Amino acid sequence: MDTYEQQYRGANVLITGGLGFIGSNLAHRLVACGALVTLVDSLIPHYGGNLRNIAGIEDQVTVNIADVRDEHSMNYLVQGRDYLFNLAGQTAHLDSMLDPYADLDINCRAQLSILEASRKQNPAIRIVYASTRQIYGKPDYLPVDERHLLRPTDVNGINKMAGEWYHILYNNVYDIRACALRFTNTIGPRMRVKDARQTFLGIWIRRLLDGEPIQVFGDGMQIRDFNYVDDAVDALLMAGAADGANGQIFNLGSDETINLRDLAALLIDIHGSGECEIVPFPPERKAIDIGDYYADYRLIRGRLGWYPQVSLREGLRRTLEFYRAERAHYW
Repeated sequence: MDTYEQQYRGANVLITGGLGFIGSNLAHRLVACGALVTLVDSLIPHYGGNLRNIAGIEDQVTVNIADVRDEHSMNYLVQGRDYLFNLAGQTAHLDSMLDPYADLDINCRAQLSILEASRKQNPAIRIVYASTRQIYGKPDYLPVDERHLLRPTDVNGINKMAGEWYHILYNNVYDIRACALRFTNTIGPRMRVKDARQTFLGIWIRRLLDGEPIQVFGDGMQIRDFNYVDDAVDALLMAGAADGANGQIFNLGSDETINLRDLAALLIDIHGSGECEIVPFPPERKAIDIGDYYADYRLIRGRLGWYPQVSLREGLRRTLEFYRAERAHYW
């Protein structure tokens, strides 16, 4: 990783969604690399942005409170940037079903605004887009590789799929160097724990630390894979720095898989106390559930050399430790 990190020393970097979970962790790493970092975030309450996420680097980054849907703001903000890590978006699957037009606006139209601003104002910029495993829908086979059919089960998945392909189109047609990473479940410090809008594990951690039982939907046998946020940041940096990533789509994933019942038991074991209860799926969630999922990440390992280095147990331990100390700022 040292080779890739050196490429960012002195670079001018823009992060959309920069006060959110992954964006803020990326900002901390880029500051440590010596990059000049600007964070764009709307701080819309439900979308995960939190000024506490940049504690310790607040004087070393520039924060611009703006909405990526604002074309005039984006036309200005992309100018002079070497890299754009495009992490802004609406991530809540259930919210996308309740308000599909807002999801369309943020995950489709806003992505076109960003790409058009880049094409017109800074065609030399390099863009890494944060996509999601949700666009695969219910897998036909496991592990899921990049050749798997795309059949999203919710509005969010459809719009994220469109956002991803806008980036690849602009790479192919306009030579805007862009690639996409399909994130799996990402865990770690600074993720949203107020509710399950960003990840179900956030609300699990909150309930555990509050002494409430973890609620597992269905029979708890659904299989998932997880990446610790430091590994996700590694993937973003490697993709941004490598010419071989241009126009490519990569899965992230893990060699460790676990069902949700065992995941809850592992979390309780690491914490040292707690309980789990199996509850029926809420109908609105059952309708968009994808069943089992874990990814084949051999493509990014072969092309860029990325692989996850933090184990699930260690990632959960670090996450719990963070929220024990920081709960006042995230509850």
